[in-house]
Amino acid sequence: MSGRDKREFEAFVAASSDRLVRTAYLLTGDAGHAEDVVQTALLRTARRWRTARSAPEAYARTVVANLAKDRWRLLGRRPAEAPLTLDVPLPDAEPLLDRDLLVRAARGLPEGQRAVLVLRFFDDLSVEETARTLGVSTGTVKSQTSRALAALRVALTTPKENADAHR
Repeated sequence: MSGRDKREFEAFVAASSDRLVRTAYLLTGDAGHAEDVVQTALLRTARRWRTARSAPEAYARTVVANLAKDRWRLLGRRPAEAPLTLDVPLPDAEPLLDRDLLVRAARGLPEGQRAVLVLRFFDDLSVEETARTLGVSTGTVKSQTSRALAALRVALTTPKENADAHR
């Protein structure tokens, strides 16, 4: 890596590593593993810097998402069964829902739905960017988003609220 490339990469790491760690944490449910995933993603990004330099965060985010999927497969369990604590700060938002309740509900989602929600609503990616990151079609992103939001709606509302909504 040339001196210029090294400076560009270091600036990218300084600007993006916290956001990548939070994304990895939301995908893996484990702060320690999130740090490991991001370190691996940054190493891979550095090795492919000439390719990744035009959109380094997108490149690194794709690696993070793939490493999270690999972990779920390796463990032979869904991310819902991975421990999830709140030691990594989530972005500030109007507290419409209790954070713990939301986290528990998100843990119950299948890996694809959870990944789509994290990328679409936490990382604020478009449908197209999410599809590229996960290596799926835009239709898959849309259907996974719809199913995930429906599952969260059910999990986060009372039976009475659910009954009222269907009248």
